[in-house]
Amino acid sequence: MKITLKQKKQPSGTISQYIEYYKGSTVNEKGKRVHLREFEFLKLPLHSNPQTAVERKHNKENLRLAEDILAIRKSNYIQGKFEIKNLNKAKRPFLEYFSEKMEEKSNSVKNYGVWQSTLVHLKRCISPKLLFEEIDDDFLKKTRQYFDQKARTKSNLALSQNSKYSYFNKFKACLRSAFDEGYLSINYASRVKAFEQAESQREYLTIDELQSLCKTACKYEVLKRAFLFSCLTGLRWSDINNLVWSEVRDEGENLFKVNFRQEKTDGVEYLYISRQAREMLGERRSPKDRVFVGLKYSAVYNNEIVRWCNRAGVFKHITFHSARHTNAVLLLENGADLFTVQKRLGHREIKTTGIYARIVDKKMKESANIIPELNI
Repeated sequence: MKITLKQKKQPSGTISQYIEYYKGSTVNEKGKRVHLREFEFLKLPLHSNPQTAVERKHNKENLRLAEDILAIRKSNYIQGKFEIKNLNKAKRPFLEYFSEKMEEKSNSVKNYGVWQSTLVHLKRCISPKLLFEEIDDDFLKKTRQYFDQKARTKSNLALSQNSKYSYFNKFKACLRSAFDEGYLSINYASRVKAFEQAESQREYLTIDELQSLCKTACKYEVLKRAFLFSCLTGLRWSDINNLVWSEVRDEGENLFKVNFRQEKTDGVEYLYISRQAREMLGERRSPKDRVFVGLKYSAVYNNEIVRWCNRAGVFKHITFHSARHTNAVLLLENGADLFTVQKRLGHREIKTTGIYARIVDKKMKESANIIPELNI
């Protein structure tokens, strides 16, 4: 059985939507092959050439409803309407499944931590006995309402906007996975609105502050090299920590590149780096050796970054990730275009990079008043 959603243009100019149930083919008495099809016509027409926002919205809603109906029909097929029984998945507890999805993220420390925190909150608003077959729109509404109005931190404070955004997105990711794996017949993740992400403060270093750091001693030499390397290249801590010598390419007298798999997006990146950045890596060693030996993600190293900055006269809340922000701002201030910065930082969306452009624009506005007033 093959169940598909199809469309057909009507003489009236609209597009009708229907579901085709293809049951294979047979040969009739005359030896002619006959295809066995049944059709279910949905009363969800589309505008063939939507001209207004209202017509585009109408098309979007009717197409989504048709896709939801298709998902239900496919689920009915699996669950027994067409003599195939599989009801076990619908009887599985949701939180048990969420825990399983969480454990699949255990290789990524940061991502795994967010899933863990999400599970802590879900246990406060969802019964451990709740089964997939009990999930409905009311369940979604109550869960979203919990994160928006009732969820509290360990300090008994309301969740920040970005925490709501992160935790609820993990909840939605689990729903999408459940739909893809046949636990749900409806993609509920597409039916509930995510929280907006708040624009976070991006602390960065000016070129003078960065120069001061270069001249100031850091307790851990490998930390200093890695941080300055990030300032010059924009690489994330995780990618710097995982960098091995086989990924460092010396292609010419002044041509250096790192080829690596970006941990956050799992995409392969090819990044050209400056001679100074290459010199920070030191002498080449065995291909599988880590470049920054001894680099650790710990409270000790994080605290040393703050102390190092203070010794250099920089009294900002600087973290290792601030080096990445520094790279973006310095590139834009020195003439790089937004598209180039987006590619170097590995941003999927240009709007993410655009935040740095607004920082640079703000500095430009501030510079208007740098020149002292003239005595005219």
